[in-house]
Amino acid sequence: MMTSQVGGASSHRRLFGAGGRGGFGAPELVVVVAVVGVLFTMTISFFLSYYRVATVKAASQQVVALLNQARALAIQTNSTSGVCVHLPSATRMQFVVDGCAGTVWIGPGTDGAGNINLPQDFTMGPATDVVFDYLRAALTAVTYTVTNVSTGATLTVRIAISGRITSP
Repeated sequence: MMTSQVGGASSHRRLFGAGGRGGFGAPELVVVVAVVGVLFTMTISFFLSYYRVATVKAASQQVVALLNQARALAIQTNSTSGVCVHLPSATRMQFVVDGCAGTVWIGPGTDGAGNINLPQDFTMGPATDVVFDYLRAALTAVTYTVTNVSTGATLTVRIAISGRITSP
């Protein structure tokens, strides 16, 4: 069987190297490993950045859900004094029925003292109380900051006088 000659080497040798064996040499493998390493390094930094933002976003959405629960409780109890959202600490929240001087609500998601724990490794401040009336409106507008303790990343949760709760 004849093989065509191109530039003094057979096509068989050109494709498979000098001994007829296929594969990559050490320089090619080093280049491929280096490129994969660079791509991996870039991907990890983007992933970690995304993960930090996503955890703060998830925690702020949990806070929004808790505040909406307080609004629903204000409608359910139909109290003219409303339901007060009180922060006994930066990591806990309480719902107080009949205004901020009323009784602490104990129900699903609370401990025996009526404390609701915020997401782990997150704090919320300032310790300003907000009261929702039986029409779901807030008596004052409040802006809370949800902070990741380990990274310092923050996100705001705003309560409008209309009772609307938003977080970017």
